[in-house]
This record gives sequence, C-alpha cells and structure tokens, in this order.
Amino acid sequence: METTIALIAHNNKKTELLNWVKENQQALRHYKLVGTTNTSKLINELLDMNVEPFGHGPSGGDILLAARLLQGQIQKVIFFIDVETPHGHEHDIQTLIRTAVLNNIPIALNRASADLIVLERER
Repeated sequence: METTIALIAHNNKKTELLNWVKENQQALRHYKLVGTTNTSKLINELLDMNVEPFGHGPSGGDILLAARLLQGQIQKVIFFIDVETPHGHEHDIQTLIRTAVLNNIPIALNRASADLIVLERER
C-alpha cells in the first residue's frame, strides 16, 4: 500500500510549507500527496507536483481530513500551523490533531517534525 501524506498550512505558513516541500521534493515523490484546496493548488502550480486537493480547511477540510485518517486513507500529516493567529475553525483543527494522536498517526506541526516524518522512510 502506498503511504499517503496530507499537506496543510495556515495562510501565514504557506510560504514556509512551500519552501519545505521544495527542499524535500525528491523524497515526497515517493508518497501519494493530498492537501487542502489552497495549499495543494499553490504547491501544484509553483512546484509542478501532484497534490490531490480535498477541501478548504475553514469550510470543513480539516474534518474531511480527520475522517480520512479514521478510514485509514492517510498515514501521515504535515500541518504547518500558525499558533499566533486565532482561527475561526479552531475546533476543527483540534479535532484533526486529536484524531491523529488517538489513532497513532504521525503529525508534524512544524519544519523539524516534518523532516522526521519524511526522513523516516529512509530508515
């Protein structure tokens, strides 16, 4: 089974995620990639990647992702989270994080932990 990684970033972190994806482009090509609508569009357009969009975060995308985690469709999550800005869908974000934690799914919330998730494949 191919491992699927979800790529998500809050608006203030999209550039940081884009730079991280660019640096890890070769390693990421070994995975199936999905992402929230705006994040996947940005990555696909600027880096010529194939990140499947699945929904806008504030419009339920985080909940859709949590459901996919529960269904076993996504094995890893990379979510560059902006902890300094309040988000109207904070409960959805917490549901996503809680779902990953309770189901023992690796979830990276910053660059350092994202590196570990991608490098884990090389072990």
